[in-house]
Amino acid sequence: MAMASRKSLWLAAFALAFSASVSALYAGESDKPQIEKPLGVVELFTSQGCSSCPPADTLFSELAAKEDIVALAYHVDYWDYLGWQDTLGRKENTERQYDYMRAFGSRSVYTPQAVINGRVHVNGASRGEVDGALARMAKSGEGMRVPVKVSRTSDRVMIDAGDAGNGPSDAHVVIVYFDPPQTVKVGEGENTGRKMTYWNAVTGIQTAGMWHGKAQRYELPMSEIAKKGGCAVLLQSVGKDGMPGPILGAAFIHKP
Repeated sequence: MAMASRKSLWLAAFALAFSASVSALYAGESDKPQIEKPLGVVELFTSQGCSSCPPADTLFSELAAKEDIVALAYHVDYWDYLGWQDTLGRKENTERQYDYMRAFGSRSVYTPQAVINGRVHVNGASRGEVDGALARMAKSGEGMRVPVKVSRTSDRVMIDAGDAGNGPSDAHVVIVYFDPPQTVKVGEGENTGRKMTYWNAVTGIQTAGMWHGKAQRYELPMSEIAKKGGCAVLLQSVGKDGMPGPILGAAFIHKP
């Protein structure tokens, strides 16, 4: 075979392989695997105005890339007075952190704080503490005990929460909306000049229903999901005082 012919065939084969790899990389959300029991849920409370937060934001970006972890970033607003208003900060995110503070019996809030499975909080910049808490809870039965399966049709999303067996019998079905990754250059404050990419920044939370320990289906209009950047569902127990409790199950709601 002539050298030119072999080269042409090699280039054609390379182009075909490259095209296939790109297609796989940019496949639609619907091609992502369905994980009914992820390793755990990491809720990071962070701020663009906090000098201790960039390492936590970097670690969080790695967690957010893992399909078996439901990672959600809540940008708070109480550091805005330092000179930079967090572009992703929300009062509701701060309120959720204060609710966790009361639930844990703590005296104050801080950033970067990572709440693991709604049960404990650790330094969000410490890989060892975050990974350790996830692994420890998975072994002790404090991980995702209830399977959550998400499916859809053209006009609706179905959330199937499984049976608890002998476990907890009541929880809220919480829908958490978040933005796609955004790169922000901080112009003032403690992180002046830093450029960071923020993942899964929460934009809204709503309760879609109640779960009472038995397998149950919940439906949401696809039109509501489609206009959001991203979406996750948490099966979270709530105390009698209304404070957030352990998260029993979780899943991402992938778009078509």
